[in-house]
Amino acid sequence: MASKSVAASKRGLFSSWRSDLPASIVVALVALPLCLGVALASGAPLFSGLIAGVVGGIVIGALSGSPLSVSGPAAGLTAIVFGAIERLPTYEVFLLAVCLAGALQLLFSLTRAGVLSEFVPSSVIVGMLAAIGIILILKQLPYAIGYNGDYEGSFTFSEPGGSNTLSHLSMLLREQIIWGSALIAAVSIVFMIWWDKAKPKDGPLKLLPGPLVVVVFGVVANMVFGMVAPGLAIGPEHLVQVPVPKSTGEFIGLFRTPDFSAIGNSAMWVAAITIAIVASLESLLSVKAVDEIDPKRRVTDKNRELLAQGAGNLVSGLLGGIPVTSVIVRSSANVESGADSRLSTMLHGTWLLLSVVLIPFVLNMIPLSALAAVLIMTGYKLTKPKLYTERWSHGWTQFVPFVATIAAILFTDLLRGIIIGLVIGFGFVIARNFSTAISYVENGDTCMVRARRDLYFIHKVQLQKALSRIPDNCDVLIDLSATSYVDLDNIDIINAFAKGAPFRGITVLVKGDAAGRTASQIEAPLKKVRFA
Repeated sequence: MASKSVAASKRGLFSSWRSDLPASIVVALVALPLCLGVALASGAPLFSGLIAGVVGGIVIGALSGSPLSVSGPAAGLTAIVFGAIERLPTYEVFLLAVCLAGALQLLFSLTRAGVLSEFVPSSVIVGMLAAIGIILILKQLPYAIGYNGDYEGSFTFSEPGGSNTLSHLSMLLREQIIWGSALIAAVSIVFMIWWDKAKPKDGPLKLLPGPLVVVVFGVVANMVFGMVAPGLAIGPEHLVQVPVPKSTGEFIGLFRTPDFSAIGNSAMWVAAITIAIVASLESLLSVKAVDEIDPKRRVTDKNRELLAQGAGNLVSGLLGGIPVTSVIVRSSANVESGADSRLSTMLHGTWLLLSVVLIPFVLNMIPLSALAAVLIMTGYKLTKPKLYTERWSHGWTQFVPFVATIAAILFTDLLRGIIIGLVIGFGFVIARNFSTAISYVENGDTCMVRARRDLYFIHKVQLQKALSRIPDNCDVLIDLSATSYVDLDNIDIINAFAKGAPFRGITVLVKGDAAGRTASQIEAPLKKVRFA
């Protein structure tokens, strides 16, 4: 795996620019409304979301070892960020918390904390991807038909007023459809389905991403609506809305700096630690998920990723931006657009910066329904029906945690859903190890109790049950040769049985593990107890 990473790094940053360049434009267009939406939901200035998006692309993209992961402001942090901004005296104090969160992530990297992501079962990771796909479809359908009441980065099931995603979507389909938006979204989705099958494999068009065509089509179509069918024209409230500074001074004034005088504020430290932990966890899980959908199956150095995320949050806080993480939505769009290296991530940040500085009025011509169509298709590819049949074919131990993770994320949020999926997944692992650890065989006056795998405290009951089945006046083989570890609790149980065996006329033979450690730990109180 290490050799793969080294080989990839030797290729050169611009070796795959032909595929990375068009993909970066698509990702920038997708990321733009999400940056604004997450900032709005977080109670932060809209420009802070754009700062975070630029930093996530350029800074984290340059430092990260992940070839396809894209970082930026994440919906999973909105509640934490909103609460921190509300509790802290000023926004500048919050920015100090973001900087310190980045510093803590750098510390996590030095302590090799990235290894924690390797303990997440694949069923939970795939379930997370499938749930994100479903959420993308459900949350973007309103924008596809012209809704603009919720923020673009929303990922929660419960919504204001006691409604939820499903009831809200049902109401919108009955009562509120902007036909111009719906028409652009429908044509865009049909085109992308067709383009995935019809895209030429040779020639200049093979690198043309369908989503980029869709965005251009959306802008042109809305201009045509305005000229020939005003009733279908899409109003500004249903278009991208980027802040448009009127002068250089006004643009510079959009940046904010941390208030370092609040370094002793305890609430600020609580916010910093919370952001660091949650952002690190979300980034590690996202990067691991991106590795799963990488066509080349490259493996990212998780500790280097923590280093990159820490540097990104440090820079974002210094410039006035909200926290950043690796984000599966933008990363998935990056993969689906044909990106091959981190150049795409870095370019997407560059396009965000240049577009906000140079052509914000052009960005404000893009219909949200066109971007919604791109995300709907991205969501479908993350949750294809084939994915469910494959998990079903792997058995209950894979399918149940997979489905449970999906349901938990859909009805709670990303992090809580993953935790629920992990608990269920680990439950199956424990049950599987517990149920098949000890086997018992009896043949006449000879018995065998065999450990089929390493024995831990959870196997105590099973070991005791097997030993209790042994009748008096027989020869017993306790076979531990398949183990490499037997904990002290189980050794004590074997010792207790061996001490009482002579009084029941039982001869005990203990066959230790491969290294011979276990047998040396078992006592031999009487000569009738022998060791192999």
